[in-house]
Amino acid sequence: MTIASLPTRRYSLLLRSLLALTLLLGGGARLHAQSIAVMVNGEPITNLDIEQRIKLNTLTGAKNPDRQAILNDLIDEKVKIKEAKKYGVDPGASDIEQSYGGMAQRMRLSGDQLTKVLEGKGIRPDTLKQRIKADMVWTALVRGRFKESLQVGEKDVAAAAQQTGETTETNAFEYRMQPIVLIVPRGAPQSDFETRRKEADTLRERVTSCEEANSYFKSMRNAAIREIVVKTSADLPPPLRDMLDKTPIGHLTTPEVTKQGIEMVALCGRKETTVDTPKKREIRDKMFAEKYEAKAKSYLQEIRRAAMIEYPGAK
Repeated sequence: MTIASLPTRRYSLLLRSLLALTLLLGGGARLHAQSIAVMVNGEPITNLDIEQRIKLNTLTGAKNPDRQAILNDLIDEKVKIKEAKKYGVDPGASDIEQSYGGMAQRMRLSGDQLTKVLEGKGIRPDTLKQRIKADMVWTALVRGRFKESLQVGEKDVAAAAQQTGETTETNAFEYRMQPIVLIVPRGAPQSDFETRRKEADTLRERVTSCEEANSYFKSMRNAAIREIVVKTSADLPPPLRDMLDKTPIGHLTTPEVTKQGIEMVALCGRKETTVDTPKKREIRDKMFAEKYEAKAKSYLQEIRRAAMIEYPGAK
């Protein structure tokens, strides 16, 4: 007897049986992947979410990521985002995209290229964007709500320095600078960079004031001089500090090759300041980070205890 000759009821039963068997054998993995692992304040975290985050963590260097640890991270993120929204900390899609693009840029990729890398590993871009959003709102929330208690005063810095035997009394300076660039087009041969470097060396011998620097570089073709910026010793990396300390006021620093071309700095002023020395800034930043981590940890524990976390099927 053929299927076509079966009575209607028996035919219907057979079709339902075949469909159930197909789902069991072929579609079971997909159903399992999308099933709910936990509900957090009424929002689901699915097994697919967990598997996606495992892939992302593996891609970023984690070895054998623990599934329960991943689930806890996802729960924490749901709790953080909900708490932040309660206080009006809720970045829009454009803010998330900008941060996503910034991350791609640090990897020397475009946003689209980063998306292709993720998709090539079977990872949805939203998996990374959700983590970015949680980090953004949590940092803003903790810093905003506990701003006063996170501050590190001069006495705190001095006490910490004394405890470790470090000295913080070295001189600190405030620098007034004008960045300069002799532009070399993208893709230009190395000879073009060498030509512009020689040009920069010649100008270093001529320029003895920021007024002269402005006069030269504002009228020069394929060159730019920016507005004055003010930085302290603590704001600058040691190599640049050393270079500025060795440069006479009004003169130009040693030329450096960058993506834009040949760059220098015109030093317009240098004076001692009572603002943080590099060592003070280092101690202050370390103490702030310790305070922040402790406050963030206790705050997360508090709001997680108050959250409604339900595991389907649990008794």
